[in-house]
Amino acid sequence: MDIIISNSSGKPIYEQITSQIKSMIISGELKEGDALPSMRLLAKELRISVITTKRAYDDLERDGFIESFTGKGSFVAQKNVEFIREEQLKAAEEHLKNAVCAAKSSGISRAELEEMLRILYEE
Repeated sequence: MDIIISNSSGKPIYEQITSQIKSMIISGELKEGDALPSMRLLAKELRISVITTKRAYDDLERDGFIESFTGKGSFVAQKNVEFIREEQLKAAEEHLKNAVCAAKSSGISRAELEEMLRILYEE
């Protein structure tokens, strides 16, 4: 599993792990029933604490992305990927609404806002 940890990122390591695994599930790179590496193995590969990987896996399980079974490991949950994608779309829409409100109150034109979005999306 290719997870990249950035020490310069403002996000905690467990959130970096969580968001990358969620992206792999939503994109279909990880499919329903696929096994994830054990918490210890992932911690060893990333050279981080097992507590950090446990927190990431706990968050993924809480959000319904994975299921963990004692003695067997953690697996991608049998959840509707379209439902997960819809949740992500709603979150993106909310952020865009906030950006539009900020732009309108600051006198930023629609064209300027669209250009900013295009640049940010291409990064």
